Amino acid sequence: MHSTLPKRFSNSCSDNRKSKIQNRKLVGIIAFVVTFVMCGVAALAQQPAKVPRIGFLGATSPSTISARIEAFRQGLRELGYVEEKNIVIEYRWAEGNFARLPDLAGELVRLNVDVIVTAGPMYTRTAKEATSRIPIVMTWDQDPVGSGFVASLAHPGGNITGLSILAPEISGKQLELLKEVVPKLSRVGFLGNSTEPGNAQALREMEAAARAFGVQLQHLDVLAPKDIEPAFRAASKRRAHAVLVLTSPVVVAQRTQVIDFAVKNRLPAIYYRRQFVEDGGLMSYGVSQNDLDRRAATYVDKILKGAKPADLPVEQPTKFEFVINLKAAKQIGLTIPPNVLVRADKVIR
Repeated sequence: MHSTLPKRFSNSCSDNRKSKIQNRKLVGIIAFVVTFVMCGVAALAQQPAKVPRIGFLGATSPSTISARIEAFRQGLRELGYVEEKNIVIEYRWAEGNFARLPDLAGELVRLNVDVIVTAGPMYTRTAKEATSRIPIVMTWDQDPVGSGFVASLAHPGGNITGLSILAPEISGKQLELLKEVVPKLSRVGFLGNSTEPGNAQALREMEAAARAFGVQLQHLDVLAPKDIEPAFRAASKRRAHAVLVLTSPVVVAQRTQVIDFAVKNRLPAIYYRRQFVEDGGLMSYGVSQNDLDRRAATYVDKILKGAKPADLPVEQPTKFEFVINLKAAKQIGLTIPPNVLVRADKVIR
């Protein structure tokens, strides 16, 4: 005898089975969606953060300012930046051909770097003409306000900030040191570019010091490499007792030639940067350029973290150095007095 389930109960069981199947499908779909979303989130989390890019603009070559570049890198490392890991530096070098600077600056702008670092006033001006949008950090300038780069040291007001070597008393100190190593000093040729921003202020300070020491000054203008030999020839003809070398991109790019002519003419020379002395020059007194380059990294760090150049005050030099090369002194038959030697930060023997 067969029993037959009521039709209503049979339909109810069928509906339950369908409902369970639909629920399982729904759970499966939800699980798939959740997995898909979570994988997407994980993939996004695994994507590397954008690596900042710094543009570095220089008119000479890497070998010419290798110590300065290393000082800048050191500053970055101290702040946690490592090249090719969490920061990229796009170097552009004019190799002494200053006419290339606008094109090189244009390349950095097209690369849309996060900040441009300039190795000197000439490069800062080129970068300024190339962009008013990308932040620019100058590693040094003699007179940023006079050069038209910033509105004031305290409130730059534009897309440029950085460091200044505004210390016009340096040239007076250089003249004083020359007087100490050349006691009979009465005529000094000062070699540099008359159009270089900031040199006019340095010259005023030098003239005041010259009057105090009873020294006559002779301007030896060097606008291009071809002017170096005639400048030294003129210094010898007018019987200059020494040469004081002012800031100039031409002079620093041709510093070996300048040093050689000073030795050839047996002229004691004092330079504004220790590189000259390390390359065979007699002595230097000036701002520690390496210290400025290291400090420039601080500006880069602040800008990458959101600070605006307009709000970052331009800093002035805090570290100065005096370097003497005794080998160079011997070459020209000069004896450096002991009281001068003991004041040197470094003596090359």
